[in-house]
Amino acid sequence: VQLQASGGGLVQAGGSLRLSCAASRGTFGYYHMGWFRQAPGKERDLVVAITWSGASTYYADSVKGRFTISRDNAKNTLYLQMNSLKPEDTAVYYCAAGAAGYGLGYISNYKYWGQGTQVTVSS
Repeated sequence: VQLQASGGGLVQAGGSLRLSCAASRGTFGYYHMGWFRQAPGKERDLVVAITWSGASTYYADSVKGRFTISRDNAKNTLYLQMNSLKPEDTAVYYCAAGAAGYGLGYISNYKYWGQGTQVTVSS
């Protein structure tokens, strides 16, 4: 599966952004999906994830109550709605796909990656 992330940009603290990740060349509905982020000088971390069916989700503590992950399997698209953004949310955001049947937090399962989209939150 190939992934194309979009929707990043510059926003003021407290603002919102919606990221999208379009999938092609594969059966999107077969995969668990996640959004990772990597800030300068830091490791790439899992932020949110969703099972292939959308029935279960994972949220890192730092984004609970502010971010919402969703997917539309009919449109082969993953979304990340980000509200109440903070400067510490500034990072490159990557979408990734992993095989269903593994836990959402199993990082090594995410084999397919999008190219990343920059999110910058100004204070």
